[in-house]
Amino acid sequence: MALEVGSTAPDFAQKNQHGEVVRLSDFKGQKIALYFYPKDNTPGCTAQACNLNDNLPALQQAGYKVIGVSVDGEKSHQKFISKFGLQFDLLADEDHQIVEAYQVWVAKQMYGRSYMGTARTTFLINEQGIIERIISKVDTKNHAEQILSSL
Repeated sequence: MALEVGSTAPDFAQKNQHGEVVRLSDFKGQKIALYFYPKDNTPGCTAQACNLNDNLPALQQAGYKVIGVSVDGEKSHQKFISKFGLQFDLLADEDHQIVEAYQVWVAKQMYGRSYMGTARTTFLINEQGIIERIISKVDTKNHAEQILSSL
């Protein structure tokens, strides 16, 4: 069954950059901007993370907690966060638990080569754990604006 607006967001339990287990259910009563990105320290992913970080006060004022997810490990996330001063958690989904639950682990193509990877997608989840919006055409340099424009 495909995830869509109105679906209950799949719960998860995954480690963040500090090895602490983060569960979606821990944020019941809070709005979440759960964003999936392909890889730490790549140009598009860096632009997206920095845009969200630069606009974090506005996102928080709108009630959102930002959580990033990629299949990179904790050490990679630690370096990424440190290098760019990111102020939100990145989940290390090395076992693909979350990317598969949210159906963003997909077949991709680059230079004629097929491979599996993460589709850059953001799920806006309301206080009751319901998906309110799915942003699949992410503008990496203006992503916070995309999120806030839905208000």
